[in-house]
Amino acid sequence: MSSDTLVCHPVTPDRWEDLERLFGAHGAYAGCWCMWWRLARAEFGRQTAEQRKAGLQALVDSGQAPGILGYVNGDPVAWVSIGPRKDYPPLERSRTLKRIDDQPVWSIVCFFVAKPYRGQGLMVRLLQGAVAYAIEQGARIVEGYPVDPGEKRVSGETEGFMGLAAAFRQAGFVEVARPSATRPIMRYYVEED
Repeated sequence: MSSDTLVCHPVTPDRWEDLERLFGAHGAYAGCWCMWWRLARAEFGRQTAEQRKAGLQALVDSGQAPGILGYVNGDPVAWVSIGPRKDYPPLERSRTLKRIDDQPVWSIVCFFVAKPYRGQGLMVRLLQGAVAYAIEQGARIVEGYPVDPGEKRVSGETEGFMGLAAAFRQAGFVEVARPSATRPIMRYYVEED
C-alpha cells in the first residue's frame, strides 16, 4: 500500500459510522474518542468512554467536522483531529504548549492509524489533507505539537499520538518554538495569493 492511495475527507454526519469503525470498540486510544484536548481534564476523567463517544458524535452531528478521515480503497484507516485552537480548551490552558503569539491558528492535536497501516507514511498524507481542509475553512496558519524523539525510536502506541516532527517537516511545517526537549511547536504558513 502506498500512502499516495490515501484519500482524505472531513468527518461529516454521513461518515460517522466510518469513524466508529476505525476507532473500534475501544474508542481509539483507551476510550478517548479524541476528546482529550476537547474537555477539561477533570471532566475527561469523570466521563466514561461512551460519554466521550457521545460528545464526539454530537460535534459531528452539529455540522462541525472535528477532523479528517483517511481512506484506502474505501476503508477508513486513519484519523487526524484538526480545528481552531480555541476548540481545544486544555491546549489553551497548557503551560508547555502555550500560545507563542496572538495569531489565529488551526491546531492538529491527534492522529490514529489502524494497526495494519502504521509505519507506511500515512501521517504525511493526513497532514496534507488536514492542511487543505483548514485552508478551505479560511485558516492562514496551521499548528502542530508533535513529538521529536531524536535518535530514539517512538515506542508504545500512544507516545506519538500528536504526530512525529519528521512527518510535519516533510509536510512543509517549520519549527517555531521548542517548549521542551522533545516537543516542538510547528507551523504551516499558508502562502498569500
